[in-house]
Amino acid sequence: MFSRLLPRETSFFDFFEQHADVLVRGTQTFAGLFEPGADIGEITKQVRALEHEADQITHKCVEALHKTFITPIDRDDIHRLITRLDDVMDYIEAAAERITLYGITEMTPDARALADVLVRAAKDVQVALRGLRNLKDSKLILQKCIDINRLENEADDILRSAVARLFKDVKDAKDVINVIKWKEIYENLENATDRCEDVANTIEGVVLEHG
Repeated sequence: MFSRLLPRETSFFDFFEQHADVLVRGTQTFAGLFEPGADIGEITKQVRALEHEADQITHKCVEALHKTFITPIDRDDIHRLITRLDDVMDYIEAAAERITLYGITEMTPDARALADVLVRAAKDVQVALRGLRNLKDSKLILQKCIDINRLENEADDILRSAVARLFKDVKDAKDVINVIKWKEIYENLENATDRCEDVANTIEGVVLEHG
């Protein structure tokens, strides 16, 4: 009788993998902004839809967490993983929205570089999360976590150089406005890589605890 009161088995790993798949698609879609002749409005719309899809996965995961008595890994780790993944998509959407809102039509090499780092980080997150399900190849998972940390450092370097370049090129009030716009976009993209690092650090902790 008591067994009927228990919730159906929930695979939180399914949620992680689904979210990671959306994240990869989101970063790749955002990177499409830098292709020649890109339809910025349409790409932003696609990124917005993917962010909404990610929100739904996050909501379902958190809801399931509240209803599940026994979880495969620590409850706090589950919550941290899914919310940090969601944060990444939030920052990507924020960057795309700012580009559209500010009427930017000409992209910078630094923004392209940050977008490229994000695509690579998202793919590494995807591989690491897929491995988390059974921990058969803990070495690969940990290596991907190291790679993600390295990419976050790369994004930091790009951000510092990009912001310095923005201020160096200021000549008039118009340039100041340009600095404000691009600095916000750069910081959203770098924040996204920060959250990828948070995901990697949590995965690393889970592997070391259960591997």
